[in-house]
Amino acid sequence: MQKLWETALENGPFVLEFLAVILALFIVGVLLEKAAQKKRGVQEAMFGTRKVVMIGMFSALAMVLMLFEIPVPFAPSFYKLDFSELPILVGAFAFGPMAGVMMEFVKILLKLCVKGTSTAFVGELANFAVGCSFILPASAMYAFRKTKKHAIAACVAGTLVMTVFGTAFNAVYLLPAFAKLFHMPLETILEMGAKVNPLVGENSLLGFVAACVAPLNLLKGASVSLITLFIYKPLSPLIKAGRG
Repeated sequence: MQKLWETALENGPFVLEFLAVILALFIVGVLLEKAAQKKRGVQEAMFGTRKVVMIGMFSALAMVLMLFEIPVPFAPSFYKLDFSELPILVGAFAFGPMAGVMMEFVKILLKLCVKGTSTAFVGELANFAVGCSFILPASAMYAFRKTKKHAIAACVAGTLVMTVFGTAFNAVYLLPAFAKLFHMPLETILEMGAKVNPLVGENSLLGFVAACVAPLNLLKGASVSLITLFIYKPLSPLIKAGRG
């Protein structure tokens, strides 16, 4: 924890930006959940006792899954596939967009406590923000109308939003921030991508995110969505039993 605190102090401005992103996404989650409840004509507590317990359980499961990363052949080694969004999407379908953001936040917090950070918080910000870009639209669409058809549409929309947002966020913010924090030229990162994926091109940031980042997010969103659509309905009665 001492090392984690020292890293946070060393990268103070970036950590503050991270906290601002967290706050903004919490607000978005609250607004979407309230809008969905109003649309459906229901009034549910934002954080009932069982809901808090379930959020904790799903967050812990997501953190464990986050530790099991799978390398992908089309991207550099620091980009890996994990399935931490699977329990979060299931939980967000059950409890709404706000719960989804909370689970993403608790997942990252638990991961930092257990493993720390090797990326000066850049990787954690990427996982949180890109994860929320998948969870928020998917869970919000499902919250407005809870049918199988809307669940499928929600998963497709969430996957597309995550792919577009994750690609743009990497190009505009994350990759330059990573290069700056680790005092390396951005070209060095682009060269790493070109070595494993010839579609990246020479010193092309656009080529890098299009050939490495976009396929990773598309693969993750599609696989998590597919599994969720198979398991959510059987699990739903257990998750919502005694809901309060």
